Amino acid sequence: MTAGFFRELRVEVKWLEDFLALARTLNFSKAADERHVTQSAFSRRIRQLEGWVGTSLIDRATYPSRLTAAGERFVPVAEQSLQVLYQARRNLQHEDGTDARTVTLTALHTLSFTFFPDWLSRLNARIGPIVSHLRADSGTMEENLNSLIDGECDFLLTYQHLHVPMLLDPQFEHHTLGRETILPVSAPGTDGAALHRIEPGFNHVSYQKTSFFGQLVAGTIGKRLPAENRVHVGSMSVGLKGMVAAGFGLAWIPESLVKAELADGRLVYAADPEWNIDVEIRVYRSRENRRPIVGRIWSMLDKP
Repeated sequence: MTAGFFRELRVEVKWLEDFLALARTLNFSKAADERHVTQSAFSRRIRQLEGWVGTSLIDRATYPSRLTAAGERFVPVAEQSLQVLYQARRNLQHEDGTDARTVTLTALHTLSFTFFPDWLSRLNARIGPIVSHLRADSGTMEENLNSLIDGECDFLLTYQHLHVPMLLDPQFEHHTLGRETILPVSAPGTDGAALHRIEPGFNHVSYQKTSFFGQLVAGTIGKRLPAENRVHVGSMSVGLKGMVAAGFGLAWIPESLVKAELADGRLVYAADPEWNIDVEIRVYRSRENRRPIVGRIWSMLDKP
């Protein structure tokens, strides 16, 4: 089975995970929610898997959907293949002493340099030296979540707010590490006041909709932002900060990222505090992750 199954390298692990979710639910919408992707993206990935296999796995002519005969036979193949892959990865990760103290994290871009270094220093001081591998922020919450769900990282370091739901199974638990305020800021005008303020027709630079901050701003104040006055869209706070500093418009930026600029006047507040957005800083992990170093870190976080 293994040699035939892996004769090509184009198949993706997430396709197999998607297929097994659909095999469990027999419902495209529910399976897409479980996999934290849009239904259209989920359906596309199932079709890509069927294209790779070379036959239909799902009978879409019935409601609810059901597996074809080939789909029924493919379920144990997908399950066994994922087990082999994940076990091989676990074995390779524990071949030497360095890997035993190595952790992989996915972190939102801002947190990777405003919060993570000091947090890692505190961890090192309490449990000994850790070798950290930091995965780049993909720019979308879907991919960041999937990196944790698919076992590509040990921890996910992220902001959290009720308007950006974390649709995770109960096996994923979290600790709240701190809090952050997201501020509307602007470059100053010649008089030192905000060049762009929240008033009719104000210019603003925005986050792409699939990013954490894109969902946050849309869910909290999106209806009050004039779409016709959006002058730029980006995925990273540091990029939007640069556009704000250049005078293009105002934007909501994490306070930790603009503290120095606010202190020396390079940026100024663009609205009253009622426009601020408070978020939590959280770290997530899977209870199914049995790595000793992950357990030690989590046990330390359990302590006050």
